[in-house]
Order: sequence, then C-alpha cells, then structure tokens
Amino acid sequence: MADTEKVTLLSDAPGKVMFMLGNEAIARGAIEAGLQVYAAYPGTPSSEISETLINLSKEGGFYGEWSVNEKVGFEVAYGASMCGVRAMTSMKHVGLNVAHDPLMSVTYMGALGGMVMVVADDPGQWSSQNEQDDRCIAEQAYIPILEPASAQEAKDMTADAFRLSEEFGQIVMLRSVTRIGHARGDVKLGPINKEKKKGEFTKTTRFQCMPAWSRHNRPVLIDKLNKIQEYFETSPYNSIKAVKGAKLGIITTGISYGYTYEALRWLGLQDKISVLKIGTPHPLPAKMVRTFLSSVPEVLVIEELEPFVENHVAVIAQKADIHVKIHGKDTVTLIGELGIRKTAEAIAKIAGVKLPEDFGAIDKRAEEANAILPQRPPTLCAGCPHRATLHGINVATRKVKKDLGERFYSGDIGCYSLGVYPPLNGDDCSICMGSGFGIANGVARGQSGPVVGHLGDSTFFHSGIAPLVNAVFNKTKVTMVVMDN
Repeated sequence: MADTEKVTLLSDAPGKVMFMLGNEAIARGAIEAGLQVYAAYPGTPSSEISETLINLSKEGGFYGEWSVNEKVGFEVAYGASMCGVRAMTSMKHVGLNVAHDPLMSVTYMGALGGMVMVVADDPGQWSSQNEQDDRCIAEQAYIPILEPASAQEAKDMTADAFRLSEEFGQIVMLRSVTRIGHARGDVKLGPINKEKKKGEFTKTTRFQCMPAWSRHNRPVLIDKLNKIQEYFETSPYNSIKAVKGAKLGIITTGISYGYTYEALRWLGLQDKISVLKIGTPHPLPAKMVRTFLSSVPEVLVIEELEPFVENHVAVIAQKADIHVKIHGKDTVTLIGELGIRKTAEAIAKIAGVKLPEDFGAIDKRAEEANAILPQRPPTLCAGCPHRATLHGINVATRKVKKDLGERFYSGDIGCYSLGVYPPLNGDDCSICMGSGFGIANGVARGQSGPVVGHLGDSTFFHSGIAPLVNAVFNKTKVTMVVMDN
C-alpha cells in the first residue's frame, strides 16, 4: 500500500506499525487469521474486542454479533467451527462461568475450523464482583492457554491460536487481563489471510454428546493435550534468559513478565537473575522448566492470582528429583494486580537486596492524605432514570412494611448496583447476572415481607427470563422490575 494511505485495523499492511489498545490488537489478530464468525456478550475488560470486531465486520467481510449471553456466544462460535470456518468468542472471567456448561462437553469433541475463546480476567476487581483465575478452568477443560505479555503478543498469539486450534483439533484459550486489554502499545502488523472457507457441516457422530462416544473421545482429548505440550517446548512465546552463575531464577508469565522486567531493571538485577518467560502456561513446557530448574538453586514464580504455574513447577521438580527451592505465593500476593512495586518487593526479599524507595514512608503519606480528603465512591449518573425507579420501589414498599414485615430488595450486577448507597439503599443483595430475580424467588419463600427483584433490560435477556418463568410457574409472591435506561 502507498505510504500516504492511512493504516487501519483492516489494512493488509505487513510490517506497518499501529499504536493500539490491547483489545484492538486481539481483534486485529483475529482479522489476520481470517476470522469468519465472531459472537460475544460484552463484559469489561473484554468489551472493546467485540466493539472493534462487530463494527468492522461488514467492511471486513466476516459475521459479527452481540449474543444474548456468553453461553450463546460460545455456542454460536462453536457451531461455526463445526462447519469448518474460523470462529471466535470473547468474555470476561465471570462470563466463562456462564459458558462453562457447553465448554466442558465440546472439549471432548474438539474444533474443526479454528476456534479461539478469549477470556479476560480482572485482577484487582476494577470492574468485577470477584477475582477469578480462568487458567484453572482451561486446565479442567483440557484446553491449551496462550497468555500474552504485551499488545504485540496479544495480536500475534490470537492469530497463531487459530492455526494451533486447527492443527490439533482443539479449542484454544487466549487469557488476557485488564492491563493487557486496556493498555496501549505499538503493534507490528502481519498479513491478512483472505481465504474464506465455504462452511459446511458433515454428518458425523463426533459432535453428538452421548456417553459411548464421549468415553471414546476422552483418551483422544488427553492425547491432544500431550501433543500440544510437546509442541509448546519450542514455542517462540517461551524463552530463557540465562545468567551465568545466577543464584536465583524467576519464572513468570503474561503481564507479570512485564512487571518482572521493569522490577529487575529498577533493582539493578537484570544481569544477575535468570528468567524463564512462559507464554503457554497450560500445558506447561515441562522439558524447558526442568532445564531451567536445574540451572539455579532457588526459583521465584511470579504470577497474578492463583499459584497456577507455581504448582505445576513444583510437581515437575518433584517428579524429576530436582533439588531446588521454589518460592511463589509465600512471597507474591494472592490478591489483586501485582504491578512493579509488589513485584520488586517480592524479588528484593528473595534476593536479599534493599528497595530503592521507602514505600513505608510513601504509604504513610498516602494514609494521611486519605484521612483529609473525603472518599468518593462511584455513583449513579446525574439524571439516570434508575434513581427514580429505585426511589419508586422505596416509596411503594414503605407503605406496606409495617403490615407485612421487613422489605427485601434483590439487586443485580450492572450500573444500577450503585443504587446500594444512601439515600436509595436499593440493594440488599447482588450476586451475578440474573440473580436479582433468582434470589428473589428464594427470599420470598423465607420471609413474609415484600420482596422486589430488579435488574436491567440487557441482564433480563441474558439470564433473567428463567427465574421470572420460575416465579410465575410456582406462584411466588414477588415483584420483579426490569429497568431500562
């Protein structure tokens, strides 16, 4: 293309560099791979993947949809894969809970056309009701994980995931986190695969979830994962930076590699500590790990949330009878994002060096400032109609409170959850999408006071219809409100 021509996410411009959001990089990787079907339900920190792909779908010559929930989005993508075309779905970590049911069955069947599922975890709970490490679910489902450490890797890994999926006939998970999806960086573009396969479903028992065929598929599933593990031994996403005579080695994966890289430079230890960077945390490249463990007397595993890699490394060391001291969650926090500070503190503790900053003094100043400045929790937007709805519920139930008993407000996950604060006090409980109606069913059986369940219109279609039908069928005495802003 001409140098003066504007480069976009749809430009077939190998070698050109674009400054883009991590989620845009994931979308670009799918486009480069020749994506034909995309289906997803939005959920931060994954939402921009859908916004990007669906907005570009018509011009890009592929199908993209906002699905009614994550389960349906997963099934739409898998149905396309069954026909031999490349498909992708994305979701946030709790969205995988919704798609978990079909996932655990179709992994036995495998993929035909390349299928990629992007799962965005949210360490720190910036926009989520929990912290959840979905690498554990990938292991349960016997599917491989690619975990990018940068926007560039997010793009490259997404494109490679489709090829990997087709080569081994299995769904592939790309595990992102908030700091990957919402950070920006330079991304070097690759060529776009313009091949458009004509999808066609061939009659077979492979996709029929019957016990007899599932019993046959399980050993096939296990064999696939073993072959993928062997393939990962030479993956370019795994690398060792060996330091001669190093007394400490660090094993790290995903965004934690970025934190580790910066922390080592900050501490002046970049030429004193060996580093094993893992881009394929499941299945872990065992041979490479054994080689690394044999090169140092002590190892620190740095990863966010669960000790996923740490536990596998410990098993590898034990089975190979490698006598190396392994640190992980005894030093690295189980809670929230790591960041450079927490990573540096963990490294400094094990390496026996002094931190270049007095964080205790910084924390003290921050505490003093917080004592002076008023706390400002997020609130409903000015003019939001949810304010009037929640106020109306308060007024209506206040009239009958004395006669029938304590009122109960069953809330849900969404912006209206902010109505929990005074003066609206709109939520006594909020758990997950759809539970605003589901929990109301149970509370109405446990107390005599008025019960009002409320949720948003999108959430109603996502997972609120079934508990509403349940209430009608069982003649449950409950008021259910669908809120539309």
